[in-house]
Amino acid sequence: MKPVEEKNAPREVKAVFRDIKATRKTDQVNNFWKYLANEPRMLKHTWESLKAVMGPGALDPLTKELVYLAVSITNNCEYCMASHGAAARAKGASDAQLNELYAVVGLANMTNRLANAYRVPVDEQLQEKP
Repeated sequence: MKPVEEKNAPREVKAVFRDIKATRKTDQVNNFWKYLANEPRMLKHTWESLKAVMGPGALDPLTKELVYLAVSITNNCEYCMASHGAAARAKGASDAQLNELYAVVGLANMTNRLANAYRVPVDEQLQEKP
């Protein structure tokens, strides 16, 4: 795949690119969106989903970026780690916060795998009640 540049993009892709730039108050579109533009329906769907979920809600913007970064680390997505690491820093994350996040992610991955390997049943007091 090759990136779709705005000047060569179909009309529907240009519309999403314009919205990305307006929403993010920037004059450029990241590579993720340029590559996703090879499938305009997925580009539009992903952008609209991201705007909705990462927009205002019960979690503050930094927490959302830290969660996104944690999942990206777990999924080993180099691009996503770079993108959401930069976004977390832009929203105020300190080196200390990021280092602690990395420690929590590493520990959670280890204990999750141990619980799965041992097939540990969920304690009754931890189960959600209907």
